[in-house]
Amino acid sequence: MRCRHFLNPILSPLSFAKPPSRPLACRAHARAGAPAQRRAALAEPDVGISRFASSLPGFCGTLKQRYSDFIVHEVARDGALVRLTSFDVPDESVDAEEEADPDLDLPQSLESFRLLCGDADCDALREFLSRVSEDGSNALPFILSPDADKAHRSEVHDFFKRNFKFLATDTVEHSDGVQRCIRVRLKSGPRGRRNFGEKARSRTGMSSSGPSGWRDDRPFDSRVSVIWPYHLGKYLRFHLYKENKDTQEALRVIGKMLGLQPRSFGFAGTKDKRAITTQQVTLFRVHATRLAALNNKLIGIKVGDFNYVKEGLVLGQLMGNRFTITLRSVVAESEDVIKEAVDGLINSGFINYYGLQRFGSASVPNHLIGAALLRGEWRNAVSLILDPREGECDDMNGVREHYKEHGDIDAAISNFPRRLIAERAIVSVFSLPFLGLYYYIRALLLSCHSYWLSL
Repeated sequence: MRCRHFLNPILSPLSFAKPPSRPLACRAHARAGAPAQRRAALAEPDVGISRFASSLPGFCGTLKQRYSDFIVHEVARDGALVRLTSFDVPDESVDAEEEADPDLDLPQSLESFRLLCGDADCDALREFLSRVSEDGSNALPFILSPDADKAHRSEVHDFFKRNFKFLATDTVEHSDGVQRCIRVRLKSGPRGRRNFGEKARSRTGMSSSGPSGWRDDRPFDSRVSVIWPYHLGKYLRFHLYKENKDTQEALRVIGKMLGLQPRSFGFAGTKDKRAITTQQVTLFRVHATRLAALNNKLIGIKVGDFNYVKEGLVLGQLMGNRFTITLRSVVAESEDVIKEAVDGLINSGFINYYGLQRFGSASVPNHLIGAALLRGEWRNAVSLILDPREGECDDMNGVREHYKEHGDIDAAISNFPRRLIAERAIVSVFSLPFLGLYYYIRALLLSCHSYWLSL
C-alpha cells in the first residue's frame, strides 16, 4: 500500500506519556537475518525516547524495505515540484534581432565611452574598431590609459560587457608592479572571428612589454578567454534523478565524466541515499549538450530539464521536499487503528520523526561515538570506530582484528571497503604522523561527526 499518510503523528517523541513500541525494533532485528551473537537491536528507551506526540495506539510496518519505497521530489523556491520530464537541450541560437550589427549604436556607445575614459582612450577604441571592420585578423589588442582606481576599472569592464559584447577585456600591470591598465581585444567565436575575420590570432596579442613597460605580452586572463554566449545565463540548471545513491556520489560520478570537481556543482540540499530522488542542480558555464550526452552512460542516474540561469544554487534555496512512502508488512490491531492514524495525520499534520534512524543500525551506535567526541575522548572514539564489532561479518572483523594487532595501515586502507568512510579516513591520517597525529585525528573525527549527522 503506497501512501505517505502512514507517516503518522504517533511517531514523534514529544508529549504523551506512552511507552514506545519495543516489538517494532525486535521485529526489524529479526527480519534482518543477523547472526545470533549480535547485540540486541536498539529500542527507543535505550536512547532516551519515552514519549509520543499522539495518544493513538499506532501500528507497525517496514520502512524502506526497497529503495523504491521512498520517493523524494524537491520543492523549488517558486513552489514547483521538481520532476524529470524532458531530456531535450535548450535552443542556444540567437534571435535575428540580437544578431544585429553591433555597430548600429556605435556613435552613442563611443560618446558614452569618451565620458567614462576620456578623449585619448575613445580615439584608440575608434581606431581599433576601424581595424576590426577592415580585417579582424590585423586588429591586435590595445591598452587603455593607466588607471589606479580599481572601482573605475570594474566600471570599464562592465561597460564593454554591456556595449561591445564582441570584445573582451582584462587587466595588465606595468613592470614597476604598481600601475594597472585595461587591455582590449576581439573575442574569438561567433561574435568575434566569424564576423570580423577567420584567421587565428596569438593568445597574447602583442609581442612583448617593450619600452613602454606594460606586460601586455602575458596570456589573456582565462576568465575572459573562455567564450560563453552572451545571451545565455552563465549557469546551467538541470534536474538530477538518482536511484539508491546519495547526492554527493551521483555528482561525483557526473563530475568525473565531465572532468569537473564535485565542488563545481550547486544544489539546495542533499537527498536520501536509499531512495529515488529528483532535485535541481547547477553548473557554471557547462553546455547542456555535454551533460545530456552522459545519459547513455550513467547507471541509476539521469539528468534533464535543462535551462540556463543567471545564478547558481546554494544550500537552503528550496521550499522543502515531497515524500511518497510505501510501508510494507503493516501490523495493526485492526484496520480502524490505521484509519484513526491516517485521519489524525490529515486533520492535525505531524511533527517530523526523530527516532532510532538517527542512531544507526551498526553494533556500535553513532550516539556512543558522538558522546566520546563531545567528552574529548579521542582515543576511545577511534577505538569504537576501528575495533572489531560484535555481529559483524567474519571477513570484516578479520580486517579490524589484523589492524588492531599489527597496525598495518596499508593493509587496512586496501581492505576496508569504500562504504566505511570514517574507518578509511582515520587510518589514512595515521599514515601521516609528521603532520601532528593528535590534531588531525581531532579534526577528522569532527568531520566524521558532521557526516553522521547528515545521514
